[in-house]
Amino acid sequence: MALLYVIEGWDPAPWLAAMRAKAPQRQLRVWPEVGNPEEVEYALVWKPPHGVLKSLPQLKAILCLGAGVDHILTDPDLPDVPIGRIVDPNLTMRMTEYVVFQVLLHHRQHLALAEAQRKHVWAALEQPAACDVRVGVMGLGALGSDAAEKLRMLGFKVAGWSRTAKQIAGIETFSGQDGLKPFLNRTDILVCLLPHTPDTTGLLNAETFKALAKDGPLPGPALINAGRGKIQVEADILAALESGDLHSASLDVFEREPLDPASPLWSHSRVVITPHNASDSDAASLTENVLQQIDRFEREGRLENAVDPERGY
Repeated sequence: MALLYVIEGWDPAPWLAAMRAKAPQRQLRVWPEVGNPEEVEYALVWKPPHGVLKSLPQLKAILCLGAGVDHILTDPDLPDVPIGRIVDPNLTMRMTEYVVFQVLLHHRQHLALAEAQRKHVWAALEQPAACDVRVGVMGLGALGSDAAEKLRMLGFKVAGWSRTAKQIAGIETFSGQDGLKPFLNRTDILVCLLPHTPDTTGLLNAETFKALAKDGPLPGPALINAGRGKIQVEADILAALESGDLHSASLDVFEREPLDPASPLWSHSRVVITPHNASDSDAASLTENVLQQIDRFEREGRLENAVDPERGY
């Protein structure tokens, strides 16, 4: 029986090479060259076109090749089979690197210093200590928890917010709608690592930005979004940057990708743009994770890190 790669936007060649090296006994196919669809047992996917997965009558499980699964769950014809998320140390490490880098960039006021350098100005900005800066991490799954812990180790006052209550040693946590405003009120740098679900759509909006702390040691609140683009309202981000509800932002994801070349976000002096690469999927590393998932499923009939379609992650 066969494994089928259904990938859009990525080159499937590295994935094929990694799987052939690690599991040469497996039959591999790449959509749209499906062959006999009844021979496909596992679909390894990234942004699969709607309807493709339904066309595989013997499909046993779907394995996502990246951190997010919203692109799978929006398929109206999604077959009723288990879906596995990737939770991998390599992905987690990459995301933590990105988050720590962006938090430090805003904490150390690098955008202002870079602008001063362009103008040949010796700008001696007052620099607060990390222990005086309050970072808030939205989303306390594997990625958010690790990033929060590393930021705490650097000395920041770290808090986390999640849909349901979670406990992390040394980190203040908030949860649910009742906990959102108190969480935002104590946050100088807001980090969003939430999945995209109906509940999180448009959550990074004007109301959210107005609730951020305005009494911190930095020139104003900063936003870092490396979760999903549909969580943010880009018009509200731009308006908040003008009003002072936000001072700066780092955005790795966007409402529509690639970001329109005409978007004013590109040229805003206090916005950092990255091309949805905060935590790229490495084929060689993640293929081992995929094989472990398949082996577990074939032994035990269940996937680790299985997606709950009702929750959306």
